[in-house]
Order: sequence, then C-alpha cells, then structure tokens
Amino acid sequence: MLTEAYMQRALAAALLLGPVCALLGVFVTARRLSFFSDTIAHGALAGVAIGIWIGLTNLTIPMILFSLCVAAAMIWLKENTELLTDSIMALLLSGSVALGILILSLVRSNRGELHSYLFGDLLAIEWQDVIIAAVLAAIVAFGLFRWLTPITLMTVNEDLATVNCVNVRRLNYGFVLLLTVTVALSIRLLGIVLVTSLLVIPPAIARPLSVNLRHQLILSVLAGFLGCFGGTVLSWQLNVPCGATIVLTCITLFIIALIFSKLRPRLIHPSP
Repeated sequence: MLTEAYMQRALAAALLLGPVCALLGVFVTARRLSFFSDTIAHGALAGVAIGIWIGLTNLTIPMILFSLCVAAAMIWLKENTELLTDSIMALLLSGSVALGILILSLVRSNRGELHSYLFGDLLAIEWQDVIIAAVLAAIVAFGLFRWLTPITLMTVNEDLATVNCVNVRRLNYGFVLLLTVTVALSIRLLGIVLVTSLLVIPPAIARPLSVNLRHQLILSVLAGFLGCFGGTVLSWQLNVPCGATIVLTCITLFIIALIFSKLRPRLIHPSP
C-alpha cells in the first residue's frame, strides 16, 4: 500500500489535516461555531462553480477566496445588523449553494471535478496539496499554542477576556481566518458534504474522556489522527470512498469512547 505514490500523498494529507481540524474543532465546538464551519464549507460550492465557469484548472484558489468572502459577510452582518447568528448563517449558506447551483447549470464544460469537491477525493491529492496542508498545520499549531490562554479566555467568556486586556476583535478575526482556510483546504479530504464532521467528531470523542482542556486537545488530535489514518487504510483495502470511510471510522471511535466513559466509573470503583 505505502509503495504507491498516491497512497503516500493521501496518508500524508490525511495525517496533517485530520489533527489540525481536530485541534481547531475543540474551540469550534466550545464556541458553538459548528454551523459556521458548515456554512463556510457549503459556501465553497459557489467558489468551485465560479472556478469551473471561468475555466480554471486549480479550483482551490476561488474556493478559498469565496469562503473568505462568506466568512467576512457573516462577521459584517453580525456586527452591523440585528439578525441572529443562526439566521445569518442560514441566509449565507442557502444563498451560496443556490448561486453555485445556478452557475453550474450554465456551465457546459466538463464538470467531472465537481464530484471530488462535493464528496472528497483524497487519492487525487498532489504533493503541492500536501505541502500546503503541512504549512497550514504549522500555522494553526503555532497560532493556537502561541495564543492558547487568550483564546481559551475568549472561548469561556469574551467579557472576561476583554477585562484581561485581550484584543477580542482581532483574535476573533484571526481565528475565523484560520478556520475558514482550514475548512476550505480540508474539502479535498472529505468533500463539502462531510468536511464539518472532522471538526466536530474528534472533540466529541475527547470530551467524555477529558478532565481538562489540555487533555481534550491531546485526545482530540489523537482521535483525528487515528480516524484519518484508519479511514484511509480501510478505504484502500475495501475499495470504498475515502471521505465517508474516515467519517464512519471517527464515529466508531466516538461510540467506543462513549461506552468507555460510561463503564470507567465501574472499572475504577467496582461494586462490592
């Protein structure tokens, strides 16, 4: 398996992006931004459609740019209107998907690559994608651990963070930027339909097993690593779609973690 170049690239990308999404996912779920990441992911469909429409060979750039536009629109609407956050996200998600479908209906050229962005095509990843994933992993890891304390304060209570001289506005923008780029790049791993699961499931695996934030971060990264590695290997052995296999592997790990968390008190303190 590892002698094949495409599997080497697939495993490298999965083992980079999986833990990165899991690491960000701890703060995404704590701040209840799962729907935000889902909106970004579905908004990327319009970016992909625009790239196909104008005849680009690399659709990653328009996908990231449009995702950033969606994120900026969410922040602007939240700060300048009285709309509720979930209403803003639903508005932009539905609008982006509708725009993407409309543009794709007008395109007469080959749209075969669209499938890989909708459902993921990890085995088609090139080495340049792996390099981008490695750079992103380094930036996310550095950013989160460099500003771990202020991000944690902001996650717990933004007013408390402000009192402790944290620039909440700037930190929010930085976090949203990292999250948007991570989601957009991870679409090649799982596809638009499933990418949010890699942000949500690993933290859900870690939460019942953790006693503090440090444990949750470590266990979430480990869960993302194991889920992506196991899912990629299983997809190759069973000849089934890679993205869906990764998600189902992560869900299996979640079920195991949930059962263990329920049995742990009995194992530690058995009944007389």
